[in-house]
Amino acid sequence: MIIEKVPAGPFVTNAYLVGCEESGKGIIIDPSPKSASRLMMHANAHGISVIGIYLTHSHWDHFWDAAKLKREYGFPLWIHPLDQKNLEKPGSDGIPIFGSIEPVLADGLLENGQKVSVGNLEFEVIFTPGHSPGGVSFYFEKEKVLFSGDTLFKGTHGKTSFPTSNEADLWDSLLRLMKLPDDVRVFPGHMEDTTIAQERRWICH
Repeated sequence: MIIEKVPAGPFVTNAYLVGCEESGKGIIIDPSPKSASRLMMHANAHGISVIGIYLTHSHWDHFWDAAKLKREYGFPLWIHPLDQKNLEKPGSDGIPIFGSIEPVLADGLLENGQKVSVGNLEFEVIFTPGHSPGGVSFYFEKEKVLFSGDTLFKGTHGKTSFPTSNEADLWDSLLRLMKLPDDVRVFPGHMEDTTIAQERRWICH
């Protein structure tokens, strides 16, 4: 499994290239501002053919380069339906945008429990609302890898002070993620990687 992290944009948002070494297929997760060229550089370096863009949620710093990637490469874009509107009308979630962001249409909608194949890899969509209404996490069970978006960070969690956030939903989502095995590696939307075991210490104390 290939994982390349590209921190980019004013909030140092982690964009990811995830690839299957055996098949040469891969996906992009959360293409943050000015991450597109670096993501494609990694894809080319590894010989990865990108088959789609998957968003953990629709806050602008997580999908800024999605329109560029769709326009230049034709990659299909996936998001949970409860966060779809903010892609089509950026700023409709009430969060100020630093700059001018290009609207983008989703090509497919994600649902809880959905399984997605990336070559010989497979991940499950876990519905993790709270930071945003349609927040999701992506769990590669066999590889014990979780992409948690802005739900779970190292030592903390995503903000619940935004207009469409819900603190009770976020804590439900955190407890849902704590059901995963201790040795699952967590790749969040900001900051460093962590593990479920490490985060369970403060979530389930």
